[in-house]
Amino acid sequence: MTDYTTNTYYNLFIRQKDNQYKIGNTTYKERVKKLNALKKAVEITYKEKIRQALYDDFKKPFTETDLTEIYPVVSEIKFVKSNLKDWMSRQKVETPMALLGSSSWYNFEPKGVCLVISPWNFPLNLTFGPLVSAIAAGNTVILKPSEMTPNISKVMAEIVKDIFEDNEVALLEGEVEVSQELLKLPFNHIFFTGSPNVGKIVMKAAAEHLTSVTLELGGKSPTIIDETANLKSTAKKIAWGKFINNGQICVSPDYLLVKESIKDNFVIELKQQVKAFYTKEASKSESYSRIVNNKHFDRLVNHLEDAKKHNATFVMGGKSKSEDNFIEPTVISNLPENASLLQDEIFGPILPIKTYKTNEEVINYINSKEKPLALYIYSKHKKTINDIIKNTRAGSTCINNNVVQYSNHNLPFGGSNNSGIGKSHGFFGFQEFSNKRSVMKQHTKGSIEFLFPPYTNLKQKIVDLTIKWF
Repeated sequence: MTDYTTNTYYNLFIRQKDNQYKIGNTTYKERVKKLNALKKAVEITYKEKIRQALYDDFKKPFTETDLTEIYPVVSEIKFVKSNLKDWMSRQKVETPMALLGSSSWYNFEPKGVCLVISPWNFPLNLTFGPLVSAIAAGNTVILKPSEMTPNISKVMAEIVKDIFEDNEVALLEGEVEVSQELLKLPFNHIFFTGSPNVGKIVMKAAAEHLTSVTLELGGKSPTIIDETANLKSTAKKIAWGKFINNGQICVSPDYLLVKESIKDNFVIELKQQVKAFYTKEASKSESYSRIVNNKHFDRLVNHLEDAKKHNATFVMGGKSKSEDNFIEPTVISNLPENASLLQDEIFGPILPIKTYKTNEEVINYINSKEKPLALYIYSKHKKTINDIIKNTRAGSTCINNNVVQYSNHNLPFGGSNNSGIGKSHGFFGFQEFSNKRSVMKQHTKGSIEFLFPPYTNLKQKIVDLTIKWF
């Protein structure tokens, strides 16, 4: 048996482990009370602190914080509250005739002690969103937000300490070493949001304890635009979906596949929309955030330099300022396939454009890469839309819009293989933090008892009839 006593967080883990059944047996009303407390903290009590912290971390505009950080958490809580009683109730199922005299059902029971490791791009949303699901399912939770956004991590730590005892929910700040140490412990479930490379590390650590995982990863989300699309509307939606949060969104359009015949007209519309959003000088726009740190800024600048080396066409943007971690909204075309922008997930305000002639060409190109977290189609042609959906694979798809599918609580959110394992949001998040425990109860003498040994010809005939008819 592994000795965990030397682990820095062992005592905290044990306190939550010892408390898991008490928390797991809480009622619907008790869980709702906790969710209401979290909602009040995010929506009212700590709202200004949240806004300021995210601005201090990467100059996130207040309105954008309200829209992409506070609203998703508050709306998730509202949705969960309105459905939680049904989710917690006994789920009856039919019992086959061969098991006559019994009844069957299953319950959603808590998984136990859970670990949530969250990223820096939407730190409040992607920390407290999974927490809502974990609370609803009746788990104890340790939260580890990203070290790259320390200001909002500090505020979230205040919120958690204000609402919860640490034997139910605890938030640990600190560098990557904190996560490494936590991953050594035998959690019952791990919810991780981040890159596929780190996701593999998390999954490997979980495998040591046969811990279940939810991995919300990323990938290169393609966006297809055909000749039937409304170019002005399409350009407006893509400009928003790509450049909000400075492009640091796992489901943002990563690259465009534009029908060759409409490329020039689309580019004109896109340039106009970006200017309408962020003016001619995005560096002076109060609606445009920044790259989170120097490391990611340098990574993106290297992409730009690589594009220049390949003589790509800078349709728009390309300028950067290291002192402010600023990169202009940038659109690039005529990239060779070996350019880094077409190989790696960009996660920044740089948008490559490729052209195509046939749907088959589009499908083959998408399928030559890992399954994306999201796939977007702008088209009015039903057959085109259906052909692309049927012949590709993706975590989610949105038609004639982008990013917004994340906001529908009735839809499962998550990837496929390299872009993720498991689903979140609403019932799917509740389910992810739960174990479906099956129960069968025998009420009367069961028919199966007539078939206990010793076996006779009569019993054989009954078995034969059972196989044939039941």
